[in-house]
Amino acid sequence: MLYVVSTPIGNIEDISLRALKVLKEADLILAEDTRRTGVLLNKYKIKNKMISFNDYNKERRVKEIIDDVNDKKVAIVSDCGTPGISDPGFYLVRECVKRDIEVSGIPGANAMVNALVCSGLPTDKFCFLGFLSKKEKQKRELFENVKMTTVVYESPHRLIKTLKLMDEVIPSFDVVVCREMTKKFEEFIRGSASEVYSKLKDKKIKGEIVLVLNPKKD
Repeated sequence: MLYVVSTPIGNIEDISLRALKVLKEADLILAEDTRRTGVLLNKYKIKNKMISFNDYNKERRVKEIIDDVNDKKVAIVSDCGTPGISDPGFYLVRECVKRDIEVSGIPGANAMVNALVCSGLPTDKFCFLGFLSKKEKQKRELFENVKMTTVVYESPHRLIKTLKLMDEVIPSFDVVVCREMTKKFEEFIRGSASEVYSKLKDKKIKGEIVLVLNPKKD
């Protein structure tokens, strides 16, 4: 069986008892970044076998581990949050489903959901689009077509450029920049696209970023 195990998005204590139980019992743990996951496992004294599973080796790894999934307990974790959400875990889950291998999810933290519920923007219906394109044309087209609350991931290195584009294309939209959620320097910067850009344009932004935007004020 493959267990899809959610891990903390920041605060290392945000992990469920069931997730810890599964990781302790797993014959093999697949981690996007073994160093990062190693910190979590060391915290909870879990010393099970762990190997990397990421965008660079996923095709090779699937061939190596697919037989193990048939007769062992294999757990896959992301760098943070829920595997498979803008994450290479999707690839392994799909291959297991194709082969009728049982998949079980261990729910928990997710950056997209946490940003949405803390944003203060309408949550009755929303759209999640993963990581924004690096290309301005594609981002512009996306912003021009937003019809409801929309959640996206963005690199801190591109955030100011993206906010500037929002200021040009959707200046009146409500925007929330969610930064370093659940960590010591957690921050939510709210306002219109123009206001948020004005607040941040001269700052150097660090940390994990989630953007939430909505085309009207409620």
